[in-house]
Amino acid sequence: MTLPQPQLPEGGDPLDSLTGLLRAAGDGLRLQVLQVLGSNSFAVLELCEVLAVRQSGMSHHLKVLARAGLVEQRREGNTIFYRRRLPTAEDESVVLHQALLDDLDARPLADEVAQRLAGMVARRAEQSRAFFDRHADDMAERQDLIADFDQYGELAAEMLARALPDGGEAALEIGPGDGRFLAWLAGRFEQVTGLDNTQAMLTHARGSVDGLQNVTLTLGEWPQAAPPRQFDAVVLNMVLHHLPAPGDSFISAARRLRRGGVLLVTELCRHDQAWTRDHCGDQWLGFEEAELTGWAERAGLTLLESQFLALRNGFQVQVRTFAHNDQSIMEPGKQ
Repeated sequence: MTLPQPQLPEGGDPLDSLTGLLRAAGDGLRLQVLQVLGSNSFAVLELCEVLAVRQSGMSHHLKVLARAGLVEQRREGNTIFYRRRLPTAEDESVVLHQALLDDLDARPLADEVAQRLAGMVARRAEQSRAFFDRHADDMAERQDLIADFDQYGELAAEMLARALPDGGEAALEIGPGDGRFLAWLAGRFEQVTGLDNTQAMLTHARGSVDGLQNVTLTLGEWPQAAPPRQFDAVVLNMVLHHLPAPGDSFISAARRLRRGGVLLVTELCRHDQAWTRDHCGDQWLGFEEAELTGWAERAGLTLLESQFLALRNGFQVQVRTFAHNDQSIMEPGKQ
């Protein structure tokens, strides 16, 4: 559920919305909350741990931020997560709101906050890794209940081909699954890397790329284990909803793309089928179109094309390509 946007009371002072935003932002802890929520969603207790604040105090600060239109809620199963609310053109304080977020993004987190945040993201990653280790052998059957490769693979390939008609020197796929998209990439790029965080899943991918001399399979976490080089294409096919920090992946991808390189994202649209958490290891119940666009824009990526596939089993799939046009963020070796 998303909190309604703040409304100016009838007959109220036209500066009320601006006053509310300034009051909400006039607190150091609340500014840290907005920093932590920069590209990820967190539950109240998670924010309490990261910022070392009691639950009652954190709940109060979140209410203040929500009333000012700076954060919003999203229910994932039985848990409510908080995230930043991005300003829209209709907001009376859109310029100040955006300037505040831009300034916070340019500032580093306090060291102790950054350490606790990294620890939490690492625990999320470990949960995902453990799930795929346990279920690698039947993962295809589990994922077929949501969206199988045959449903989206051809469209994803067509869209990447339109974005990069001449292929390129290098491509990177995160979480390549059974490896079929890696095999397609191998026919269009000189060097292809598939990165996965479990050996069991890489074993499945290897069956599709055996004999392809230009494909390398790498074991490790994204983005830390990605080769410290730049790519013409980075691919995230049905992966974001498994990642501990999906928003950060756009920044990590942008830093590994050459100028003019393309990020391909195939992902579930927002849904409410919480059973996917236990059955398929999903950490997130899909994403809204505006959510992915916002993360991409923050990373310096420009939307090229969006396609939506028909509902299947109550799920809808979005396939999107983004181009990298900002050299300032391209720093290989950083996350």
